[in-house]
Amino acid sequence: MTIDELLALAKTHSLNADEQPTLIIPKEWGQGRTVFGGLSAAMVYAAIKIQVEDDRVMRSFNCNFVGPLLVDTEFEIIVEILRQGKNASQALGRIVQDGKTCVSCQVCFGVARKSKVVVKNNDSHMLEMPKKGSFLPQIPKITPKFLRYYDLSFMKGRMPFTGSKKSEINGWMRFKKPPAEITDAHLISLIDAWPPTVLQMLRLPAPASTMSWNVEFIHPHQDFSPTDWFAFKVLTRQAADGYAHTEGNVWDQSGELIAISRQTVGIFD
Repeated sequence: MTIDELLALAKTHSLNADEQPTLIIPKEWGQGRTVFGGLSAAMVYAAIKIQVEDDRVMRSFNCNFVGPLLVDTEFEIIVEILRQGKNASQALGRIVQDGKTCVSCQVCFGVARKSKVVVKNNDSHMLEMPKKGSFLPQIPKITPKFLRYYDLSFMKGRMPFTGSKKSEINGWMRFKKPPAEITDAHLISLIDAWPPTVLQMLRLPAPASTMSWNVEFIHPHQDFSPTDWFAFKVLTRQAADGYAHTEGNVWDQSGELIAISRQTVGIFD
């Protein structure tokens, strides 16, 4: 199934929760036995957005990966609109599988308003755009299955488990098969496709899991083409006691900053 098909299912399920059957994500979107977190987060966002007024856009997305969401196993998305105000909406979405919450997302939407306060962003990346992806090919039992849907191109940083002394990643990302359009839901899945920054510091394979994730989306921005590359620079702010805290910026193909991403990652080495 394509990401467009899965996002469409999430929207339909959200609008007709009492009538629609539970959802299933196929193993092709897996990280081992669990679902790729970026996809599950994107589906929760899609289920929330379809219930929010069209005049407001996502300003902040907060996601907690509470427990494993299994592939090829039924689940449901439960959406609660916490508040619909004049200028902002707050909503909560949860993925529940076998009676347990696996993913929980709270999203803030806001309308555009006239304001005398204007501060332009001056961050830039200076990364040369790639001609093709440069990540691992699909190697059975090694490369996560979901990566077949994304092109990642490293400009700085190393592959996971290569014993690097550095803990930052610079690169580009896009969809291998362009979707019909690039929405905020698509961007959520795309940003999370990168491995945690600190995995490159390990010499032997070890599991890691994003525990909490915050993405702030910057508006207004230009329209995106489904074939566009997006630049990504992420660094490790601090790591200790089996947890790492990372922070990154995302730019569109024209060099405009469109998102700020922060994650707390658990490392089980």
